[in-house]
This record gives sequence, structure tokens and C-alpha cells, in this order.
Amino acid sequence: MRLAMGVEYDGSAYHGWQLQKSGVRSVQQSIEQALGKVANHPVRVFCAGRTDTGVHGEGQVIHFDTPAIRKPRGWVLGANVNLPDDVNINWVCEVSDDFHARFSAASRSYRYVILNRPTRSAIWRDRAVWMHHPLDERLMQLGAEHLIGTHDFSSYRAIGCQAKSPVRTITQLQVHREGDRVIITISANAFLHHMVRNIAGVLMAIGRGEQSVDWSREVLDYRDRTLGGVTAPPQGLYLTDVGYPAHFQLPKEALIE
Repeated sequence: MRLAMGVEYDGSAYHGWQLQKSGVRSVQQSIEQALGKVANHPVRVFCAGRTDTGVHGEGQVIHFDTPAIRKPRGWVLGANVNLPDDVNINWVCEVSDDFHARFSAASRSYRYVILNRPTRSAIWRDRAVWMHHPLDERLMQLGAEHLIGTHDFSSYRAIGCQAKSPVRTITQLQVHREGDRVIITISANAFLHHMVRNIAGVLMAIGRGEQSVDWSREVLDYRDRTLGGVTAPPQGLYLTDVGYPAHFQLPKEALIE
């Protein structure tokens, strides 16, 4: 039987999603250990998108195979009892064997949160990036509009990115302010390594007035990461949603049957 699960986590204390050979703490390791106790056998999970050290997940999706038979309530509550407080399973459902958390995904969405005020925050220190210099979110939005659509994002991916093609399609890229927080919301068919953080770095430079609103397009046209902007810190980044074809019928919110 193949099961899909919705996962949320605070990535502050983890060395990213992926299991590490060095044995350092990862989200995947915590989830596999918890599910293994419920299934009563070793479990290997596959995720929709591997997040880096310090990055958070609100809408992460995983799948795994198991011969164990448990009620949905047993999977969710059993796993959560064995998980640390900063990782949580929100829902579970049975899926067909052709479902894959990563390869079946049609879209992914992220949010990047910038705390924009003169003083740092004790509450938001691991959940937003602090920027004391005033940001003009209207200029950031103008810069963002150059990136919407299908483009070669070579300038916006990590130098070590292993994706075969740098072409991606951004369907939504919005910048707005909520009080002292500037929030970047972005959706695409898929993302390159560090792509969101590199976009955030460029847009923040525009928002500070250090670059023109056309700089985001100029960086795009370079197709050269070494000519791009600074990679923004990880703690402001959240994986918020993963979209799948409707026939898989995955839940969109916390659910225990």
C-alpha cells in the first residue's frame, strides 16, 4: 500500500530535509523513525521538495510504501506522538502506486518573509529574515514582474545545482506588506536549488534602492550565477503548498478520519 502524508515543520533546528550520512539532524530522519515505530518496520519516505538547512515546511507532501494496515487516525496520531514538537503530520491518505510525491507534483509554492523594521525580533528570529533598511515593496513588485513566465533561470540557481535544465515557469510572484513584514509569494511548476532565495536577494536589493526595477530582468538575461545577486538567508523561506493533478484527491488541510 502507498500512503501520502501532509507534513509541516519548523526547520530551525535541522540540517535540511534530506537524510545526512554524517548523522546530523534532518527532518526526513525524524519522520522515518516515527513512522517506523507505527508501521513496525523500517520506512523510507520521499518528499515533494527537499528544503535546505533552516527552511520551513507548511505544505510538504511525502509518500511511502508499507504492508502495515492502520487506520488514518492511527497513522497520524501515532506518528505525531513519536515526532519532536517541531515536526507534525497533518493528514494521510491512500494513493495509487503511480503517485510520487516529487515526480507527480504539478506545482510548488513558497513564501519568503522579511521582517522590515529598525530592531531585530526575538520572536521572528528563526522565522523571518531581518532587514533594518527600509524596503519599498512597490519597487520589489515591479522587479518581480520581469520574472513571471517561462525563462532560463541560470542566474537564479545555485552554482552547484544539479538540475538538467535551468528553464522553469513562474506562474505567480507577488510582493506585499503586512505591517512590518514584507512577504514574497511565488509559485512555479518547479524550482531550482536556491532559486527562491536568489530571487528574494535580488528583489531586496531593488527594494532598498540599490538597484533599478529592471535589474531583475538584467540578471535573468545574464544566464550566469556569478553575475547575480546575494543569496538571501534561509530562515525566511517556507514551502507552503504542492499542487497535484485532481485525480489523486489529496487533502489540502489537516484531517483525521
